[in-house]
Amino acid sequence: MNKLKSFVEWNAFGVCSAIGNRLGIATSKIRQYFMYASILTLGSPIIIYMILAFWRNIRKYIWAAKRNPWYYL
Repeated sequence: MNKLKSFVEWNAFGVCSAIGNRLGIATSKIRQYFMYASILTLGSPIIIYMILAFWRNIRKYIWAAKRNPWYYL
């Protein structure tokens, strides 16, 4: 079970862990509240999660392009 949990945490988008690190809240609590909110609102937080995941990945690629001097050639 721990292998599965580690796999999901490392291969997921990392939105909950990023929010947890910024706010100083345990990641497990954020995931728990996200699941409760998804159930109560019939899945609308999933859209917010996907937007945050997209933003997080785009920001990572932009920073990588700024550090690479050969990107613009």
